[in-house]
Amino acid sequence: MGRGRRVLTRPLVIAVLVAAVGGVGFGLYWFQPWKLWQDKTVEEALPGVVATAAPPAGAPSYKPSEQPSATSPHTLATGQLISHEHATSGTVQLIRLADGSHVVRLENLDTSNGPDLRVLLTDAPVKEGKVGWHVFDDGNYVSLGKLKGNKGSQNYALPRGVDPSSYSSVSIWCDRFDVSFGAAELARV
Repeated sequence: MGRGRRVLTRPLVIAVLVAAVGGVGFGLYWFQPWKLWQDKTVEEALPGVVATAAPPAGAPSYKPSEQPSATSPHTLATGQLISHEHATSGTVQLIRLADGSHVVRLENLDTSNGPDLRVLLTDAPVKEGKVGWHVFDDGNYVSLGKLKGNKGSQNYALPRGVDPSSYSSVSIWCDRFDVSFGAAELARV
């Protein structure tokens, strides 16, 4: 028993054990394998009709037939998500809202959860299979933020000043591993 204790106290053995524990800890942090079994569902409503504010006191009132009409959102482009690194399905819409701003809407999204997933609006062509996994950060792209949930329907606002006509696809992008979980080619409506 004394011999076994002497082996475990040697500096090299202790260094190897510390490195192994550190490596396992880092690997768990980096890959986050537990996310493969955790789903997060987000159900956001489509940004709706912009209501007009009540007129100030003393302002002329309108008859119901003369009320200024509210403008509803307008779909500019749509596409179907295809699978890349992980099985992914759902619909993508590029929508112009009544105030002139734009959102990318993911509907009925179903993909795997993963570390550091983002929604990218890109100019890259959508390619099936492994050739399409790594192309979405090669050209022009805009990150619309972290993926809110790996299931459901969600909205992602385009930053002001971004011209949506310059982009042709959307990717569910794993920024940690530079790989697309799935992507959709946007077809103008």
